[in-house]
Amino acid sequence: MFDVIIIGKGPAGISASLYTIRANLKTLIIGMNDSALYKTDKIENYYGFSEPISGYYLLKQGENQAVRLGGEIIHDEVIEIKKSDKFEITTAKGKFYSKAVLMATGQKQKRINIQNLKELEGNGVSYCSTCDGFFYNDLKVGVLGFKDYAVHEAVELLAFTKDITIYTNGFEPEFSQGFIDESKKFNINKKPVARLEGKDFLQRIVFEDGSRENIDGLFVAYESASSTDFARKLGVLTQDSSILVNSDMQTNIEGMFAAGDCIGGFKQIATAVGQGALAGRKVIEYVRNMKNAF
Repeated sequence: MFDVIIIGKGPAGISASLYTIRANLKTLIIGMNDSALYKTDKIENYYGFSEPISGYYLLKQGENQAVRLGGEIIHDEVIEIKKSDKFEITTAKGKFYSKAVLMATGQKQKRINIQNLKELEGNGVSYCSTCDGFFYNDLKVGVLGFKDYAVHEAVELLAFTKDITIYTNGFEPEFSQGFIDESKKFNINKKPVARLEGKDFLQRIVFEDGSRENIDGLFVAYESASSTDFARKLGVLTQDSSILVNSDMQTNIEGMFAAGDCIGGFKQIATAVGQGALAGRKVIEYVRNMKNAF
């Protein structure tokens, strides 16, 4: 059991960890090397560097700093967060538990060039198996995606129907070892998708080769789960794809905090670092108050 799990190892997540670790909170940081900063050659507007530095250098120095202080960093993909009396974090490699969670995943934009996908959202196209799976009892559904997150969502849908196809949209599946066996439970269609069709509700998928399949529902689980994907399932309030937080960087879910690009606003390294520091401080107060309550 960790005191806090930080999801995301960019400037906001690492900044928060520097405070929680030094406060003797058992801290786990989980993230992938998918920050946009990894592709940034020159950073010239961040305090303390007289010469430009690369985003890669800044990120690695932050990780090294957290590890030196005693933090634990796992390179892994988070695919689900559950909340009961504690938080349960499911990754491609296992499960982890904590008293508090900080979301610092950035704000990834998923670009899916499929005609009518946007137009049919809420009318057969869904982004949350937990929220909407019930409406598809014994119907034919699909999951759009090609990574572990897609398999995870397909498994969740088995509680409602057995007729499930994973549509990779032209990509070769990138399932980790732990999900390869699970993926064998489903049909896998690798054809590129051209468009979705349906007058008032989704009725069929049309592929680029001209073939088509009738379908009742399509669940989008493209690439890796984003902050808004987690928010939908947990009931976290969002606005315009950003997580809403109060002045303490806490969401409407007790014990869940957020910082950095995933909460919107001025998307700069300095902003993320400052928000991470404040979130780290508030996580410390939250966990300590929990301990004092017993």
